[in-house]
Amino acid sequence: MPKLTRADAEAALRNPLAFIADRWTPDPRTVRRAALAALVMSVVIVVTGGAVRLTGSGLGCPTWPTCTDDSLTTTRAMGFHGVIEFGNRMLTYVLCAAVGWAIIAARSQKPWRRSLTRLGWAQFWVVMGNAVLGGIVVLVGLNPYTVAAHFLLSTALIAVATVMWQRTREGDAAPRPLVGKAVQQLVWFLVAASALLIAVGTVVTGAGPHAGDSSEVERIHIDWEAVAKLHAVLAWIVVTLTFALWFVLKAVDAPRGPLARTRELFILLLCQGAVGYVQYFTHLPEALVAAHMLGSTVMWIWVLRVLLSLRERPVTEPDVPAPAPAERLEPASG
Repeated sequence: MPKLTRADAEAALRNPLAFIADRWTPDPRTVRRAALAALVMSVVIVVTGGAVRLTGSGLGCPTWPTCTDDSLTTTRAMGFHGVIEFGNRMLTYVLCAAVGWAIIAARSQKPWRRSLTRLGWAQFWVVMGNAVLGGIVVLVGLNPYTVAAHFLLSTALIAVATVMWQRTREGDAAPRPLVGKAVQQLVWFLVAASALLIAVGTVVTGAGPHAGDSSEVERIHIDWEAVAKLHAVLAWIVVTLTFALWFVLKAVDAPRGPLARTRELFILLLCQGAVGYVQYFTHLPEALVAAHMLGSTVMWIWVLRVLLSLRERPVTEPDVPAPAPAERLEPASG
């Protein structure tokens, strides 16, 4: 193992990422796994945040950034709700570690792909912004509009993490479309409808019975059942667009990738719809609400995977000069 000199230590302090990159070259599979870990953790933090709300633990730690005015961590007197809320806060550090690993792996890859590193840093700043917003949510007593913004920013994080994961499996060549303009426009309609579906879902949450804490919490003053029906209509629009997309892709004999992603999305939407209807008619049991939240994150990932499957970015190999032809041996004279 090489000895660390004073110059090395100073270089590490000036730019630790460059210092690591000079001494470590990860396998491409390692970079892909790091990006996938960041994506998985972005989903986990959404689900555990939902668990905080569904268990009425949203104010288990009544202040921020500390848990109480006198303690950084939860105390025994705060009981179960304090443990749930503080545990979710601690998972933010796990998410930061996963995003940090993705950044380091992307920065250390040879050749360096600046676009991957930027996607990693984008995730980091979204996480930081959402952590601050989460603190504001606590400080304003779980105001439903801030809770909705907190979830939507988590959805944006999942989008960036999904793009980075996809980009680790591609090259940096210019994207080449695999389908025509009309199909691309249909998919963008699908993405927009899916984003609207998620946004309306946050309104259902803000007006529904699961306020996030056992104390009196402000709600959105709207009939949540009427919004839930609008949510269901949007869900059927997304399902219809997905089925239409699958039909069009079959008709134009599209490549296997877009067809497979669209078929998978259609199955996920049917499962998500079944969970949604069951939870509505059974008066929103906590377990089914949690399953529906998990389904919404997976659905969003697959919508983006459908979008990203419409083009390919081949890996560009560096130009390597051909070896010089072997010199012909001349017969010895004489």
